[in-house]
Amino acid sequence: MKKIVLFACLSALSNLTLLAQAGENTHTIHIAERSAIHLPPAEVPASLKVIYSNLGKVSTALYNDTNGWLVSGPNSSSGFSAALGLPFTPKSNSHVLSVRAALQYSGGANQVNLSIYADSSGVPGVLLAGPVTVSNLPQIGTCCALADANFASVAVTGGTQYWIVADTPLSGVGSDFEGLWDTVSAPVIPLAFNVTGFGWQETNADLLAAGAVLGSIP
Repeated sequence: MKKIVLFACLSALSNLTLLAQAGENTHTIHIAERSAIHLPPAEVPASLKVIYSNLGKVSTALYNDTNGWLVSGPNSSSGFSAALGLPFTPKSNSHVLSVRAALQYSGGANQVNLSIYADSSGVPGVLLAGPVTVSNLPQIGTCCALADANFASVAVTGGTQYWIVADTPLSGVGSDFEGLWDTVSAPVIPLAFNVTGFGWQETNADLLAAGAVLGSIP
């Protein structure tokens, strides 16, 4: 699986619109920053509580916009699909209403899907909610807008692992999407990749896809 991901990332480098080079972590893509001006994301409604977040504490430094995990559709210029799963574990019983992710656009249709999955032996299993299509993503190499997907109430259990998944349709509008899920530094933890439909595979990483899960508690 690591060889597949490395090939995927290296292939994508020739298709990203900015000058790019392989990062220190061979699972990710390192790019030049497009703009040194960092703008905060849209305000979070006061009614939403944080169920999970790995985002930075400062609104203009929520994530690293020069490193990202590839997300692409089967009809993208990369020539393959690459879906990514970010695990999260709520501290207590909650209801998910919103997912915010540092997803950015490089090519194809400017839209991507976000979904919530149950866990199955350390990778995404049963689909619980979604996909929700999020459009008008920011360009790669910018900070700090977030893709915001709203869900009907999804009950989650405290202490149980779930997954946020970013992917594209298999065909039609959005299947040519290519972009990055920007990162934050973290201790080595598992992420999940599904490349070219081979099924979910676990990989360890110290650059974590940046995002947050919001809702009501309880």
